Amino acid sequence: MAILIDQTKRVIVQGITGREGRARTKLMKEYGTHIVGGVTPGRGGGEVEGLPVFDTVEEAWESLGPIDVSVLFIPAPLVRSAALEAIDAGVKLLIIVPDRVPMYDVLQIAKAADQAGARFVGPNTLGVLSPGQGVLGMIGGRAVSARSWFFPGPVGVCSRSGGITSSMAYYRAREGIGATTLVHVGGDAIVGLPLPEIVRLFQSDADTQAIVMFGEIGTSQEEQVADLVEQGKVDKPLVAYIGGKGARKGTRFSHAGAIIEGNRGTHEQKVRRLRAVGVHVVENFGDIPAVTKQVLAEAGVLP
Repeated sequence: MAILIDQTKRVIVQGITGREGRARTKLMKEYGTHIVGGVTPGRGGGEVEGLPVFDTVEEAWESLGPIDVSVLFIPAPLVRSAALEAIDAGVKLLIIVPDRVPMYDVLQIAKAADQAGARFVGPNTLGVLSPGQGVLGMIGGRAVSARSWFFPGPVGVCSRSGGITSSMAYYRAREGIGATTLVHVGGDAIVGLPLPEIVRLFQSDADTQAIVMFGEIGTSQEEQVADLVEQGKVDKPLVAYIGGKGARKGTRFSHAGAIIEGNRGTHEQKVRRLRAVGVHVVENFGDIPAVTKQVLAEAGVLP
């Protein structure tokens, strides 16, 4: 199994005729994602990578049938209107790739999604990849890279950093440990599916036997994951690395969402809280594969 994406999901790309939209559509299609078309206002009737282009999501739905996922490659100022259009049309999962989306716009998208029973990943995300199933967004860069770097296995990967999402899966794969799904939740302070929500999805996935998580300073996502473990809502082995140990209070580390405010969101606090509930927190990023192997062996998944 996989979370969020598999070969049955019918996908469109909003912004398919732009430079990024074209390039990433090629990646997703060549990887095997079930992309059925795309949307760019004013470009209806054209084609990209052999896929039909429509002026609106509603027109795409009427012509192609139900759409499960929309991947957005839209300029940040236009993301809100594009996302709301997709939600209104009935799409239940959005992958919002662009960064610099205004926070108020994200809050409006979140409200609309909640009311419609929809979900979104991002903004400021590289997306989602399930080895052998499909990719939403831009993880892997090219289909040939994505196929060679990642393969199916028992570990779910979630991260607040796009590059680290790929790195964690890549280095584990070099040690013979595959993944069920890779999820970059997004680097902003407010995201649609933060770490605790993704961890809960992995907990419910029968094929995911362990979870590897990259956290960092800022927000309370990692502490919320610790709460889930403490409450018994997550009992699968969890390996975590927290970035930003050297960051000072009041400064931003890497992402818009990675900023320490007062005593909230510090590296020390996150590590202490996760360790207190039994999460395997590693000090060195390079230790992730070995510790993952260890917890899988202890769970009887690996010999």
